[in-house]
Amino acid sequence: MSSVFANVLPVFILILIGWVAARTGILKQETGDALGEFVFKIAVPMLIFRTLADAHFEGASPFRLWVAYFLGVAITWAVGHVVAVYGFRRDAKVGVIAGMSASFANNVFIGLPLVAHVVGKEGLVAISILLAIHLPLMMVAGTILMEGAVAKVEGGERRGIAAVMKQVGSNLARNPLVSALFVGLIFNLLGLHLPGPIAIVVEQFAAAASPVALLSIGMALTKYPIRGDIGLSGASAALKLLLLPALVFLMSHLFGLPGGWTAALVLTSSVPTGINAWLIAQRFRSGHSLAASVISITTAFGVLTVGLWAWLLS
Repeated sequence: MSSVFANVLPVFILILIGWVAARTGILKQETGDALGEFVFKIAVPMLIFRTLADAHFEGASPFRLWVAYFLGVAITWAVGHVVAVYGFRRDAKVGVIAGMSASFANNVFIGLPLVAHVVGKEGLVAISILLAIHLPLMMVAGTILMEGAVAKVEGGERRGIAAVMKQVGSNLARNPLVSALFVGLIFNLLGLHLPGPIAIVVEQFAAAASPVALLSIGMALTKYPIRGDIGLSGASAALKLLLLPALVFLMSHLFGLPGGWTAALVLTSSVPTGINAWLIAQRFRSGHSLAASVISITTAFGVLTVGLWAWLLS
């Protein structure tokens, strides 16, 4: 158990360092935003490209990986929604935010570094494949469900699915993670290799992805204090840290995923909630405090639950 926590603890120590640096003013908040942009647009795409360019898939199907993970997400989201609407008597808009907060893992900034540290290269392949559709699929689902909830609570018309898909498709085309995935797969399928100096540069950027991502998410946490809706926030956090990884573990075994892929999916599903739940709440002006509180609560307790899942998988 101690060796497992020795692998997990550095991830959360780096998050804590980022939080302290921003909280004390050692680093300005704008620095954290710049680091996050660097991670999302340069460092992580380089890591995904490098990982997939020389990966050995050994016949494993990405579709089974996607189905296993997103079945767990769908069930957890539904449970979170039901708990909010029927257990805590909140409206449908808050129900969507509760479900999303319970099922939207921070796969890029925390999940990817964690899997790289604990599982290794095989796990990075699984996370890279997951990231290809995770953000767009979750944002499409969140936007469509939220627009339906707004129409139900406030009246008026919702945007059609075609309009939402067009907007998300446009964003997806400019998403550097998706671009990196496709370029990496092309290199893999064609057996291409980068020239030596370029390969070294890519390797250096990829190596920076994990520590910089963790520092930046720690700095970002200063924006998400725990306030209001503590009961519902705690319930959503429990679903995120316990139910989601349990379901992903079950589905991964049902669909016969390789051991490394299963470990990667369970670990990344067990990490704290991503900020995208808060972004949806901000856009639709509902559930801000709930989303912010779940992000902070899951980060505070994540070191324990992630360590538990890592131990169970070891």
